[in-house]
Order: sequence, then structure tokens, then C-alpha cells
Amino acid sequence: MSDSISRTEPTRRAAAALDAAVGAGRDLGLTVTDATVLHDVFSVVVHLAPAPVVARIPTFLPPDETLDALAERQRSELDVTRWLDARGVPVLPPSPLVPCEPVRRDGFSMTFWQFVDQDHGAEPDYEARSERTADLHAALRDYPGPLTFLSAAQPGFVTAGLDVLGGRPDLLDPADLDRARREWRVLEPLVRSRTAFEARFPGIDLRPVHGDSPPANIYSGVGGDRFADFELITLGPVEWDVAGLGAGCETAYDRGARRLGSRPLDPAVLGFTNAVGMLRAIAVLSMAPELPAVVDFVGPAVDAWRTMPFAGGVPG
Repeated sequence: MSDSISRTEPTRRAAAALDAAVGAGRDLGLTVTDATVLHDVFSVVVHLAPAPVVARIPTFLPPDETLDALAERQRSELDVTRWLDARGVPVLPPSPLVPCEPVRRDGFSMTFWQFVDQDHGAEPDYEARSERTADLHAALRDYPGPLTFLSAAQPGFVTAGLDVLGGRPDLLDPADLDRARREWRVLEPLVRSRTAFEARFPGIDLRPVHGDSPPANIYSGVGGDRFADFELITLGPVEWDVAGLGAGCETAYDRGARRLGSRPLDPAVLGFTNAVGMLRAIAVLSMAPELPAVVDFVGPAVDAWRTMPFAGGVPG
């Protein structure tokens, strides 16, 4: 695929997602006359105005994920946000105006959410958000829904992404790819097997966690901040949710954990989650032919990863 084609593809994809969302919304009985795209990166987010409903349509999926698998993840997201909302946890909740189910149309699987006005003047405070992540973990502790161990790490995507990058030295230096593959041989068994993880990190509790860096996925609404984007909700160590955020955010999380009487972050587990998170970010480079912007997004992460201990200090 040429650069000229790849760089126009996101626009075409967003237009197709917009059309699908409008059609699906109208089929569900919503009045939609002034739909607006609010966000367009890995998902297209559409306000189905004047209805107070937002559609979120994932448009870039891991190569090993089917629409059926995506819909299962979306059901878990809808379930957990509805459950948290009922308990007074500030989240972006599903829309009550449509059934609480993913909707498939025109090759997309989408979900529908309440529209909340954004506070465009709010500046994100990631340390404060990291402290609040401890509160989210406390709220999630009793979530009864079925979850899979560390599915948020997307090990199939990491493996496939590194394979693709083997043929793209323009995206990742071969020396970096060699290190990434060697690290993944150490880390992948601990990601894929709860038994292996618990043997390596005895005594570390596993619980429902957000799965996709909640400090980076808090929506600044006019009425206050809300947790959002639970599409990777998973069973894992709490360290997964603060991976890659740095020492300041780690200290802030521990402050929140102490306030709640919860355990602080474990340095060894944090090394593991940081390393896995970095390899997942590197694998995202394999999507550059379809989404060129990821090159600029992932570049700083690759630079940071080169300075980190091999495999996060996990023995090989």
C-alpha cells in the first residue's frame, strides 16, 4: 500500500463508520440530523445529534480479532460500565435510549453511550488520576462478570505485530526487533497463563482492572471527570493499569491505595507490566501502513524502552 493511499484511508474509514452509526441509530429509533465526529484514531466516536447519544465504532482491529470477538469485548464493557454506574462510580455510562448491546452494521460493531458535554478547558492531571485509579480498583473488586486473565495484553496481537515488523525495517530497527522478540519469549508465557504468572509472582492478587490505562482514559465532563473506555476490561494485577506512566504516577497510585487500605504496587510486577506494555506499544507500529500517525505516537515509547531493563527484570 502506498503512502498516498494509506494516508487517505483513515478519512474513508471514518466516513464509512459515521454512515454506519447514523444508520444504526435511526434503525434504533433515534432522531439523527446533525451527526458529528468527535474523535477518530483507533475508534471513530460520533455524536448522533440531536439525540443525546454517542456511538463508538472501533475501526482498527488487531489482525487476529474477529467482529464476534470484538462484540464479546464490547458486551463486557457495557456490562461493567452499567454495573459501576448503578453503584455511583463516575463513568461514561451506556445510553438508556437503546438496547445495551453491540450493534453490527456495514462491517462494524458499535456501542452507544450517553452524551456528556466535555470540559474543553480541563487540563489532565495524570498523578491525580492515578490516585483515583486506586478508587476504581476498589469499586471493581466485587464486579461479578466473567473476565479472562490479562486479555488486555492482547498476546496474539503482539506476536502477529512482531512478525509483521520483521519485514518492515523502516518501522523498527532490526536490532530493536531482535530484543523485542527475545523479551517476548520471556514474557509471553506469563501473559498467556495465569498459573505461570502466579508461580512467578506468588501472593499477588488478581482482580478486575480497567485494562487500558485508566489515567489516560478519563473523560473531562462539564460535571466532573468520568472513567471511560473499558473495552479491554480484564482480570489482572493492579499494576497493569498504571504501566508505563512513570514514578510520579506510581507514587500517586500508592497514595490512593494506602488511603483505602489496599496493597501498594509491587516493583517486580510493575517491571513485568511495564515491559509487556512496551512490547504491545511496539506491536502497534505494525498498523502504520493503515494508520501512519502511530509512528509519531509510538516513537517516544520505543526510545524509553531502549533504556529499560531487559524484559522488565523478569528472569529468562
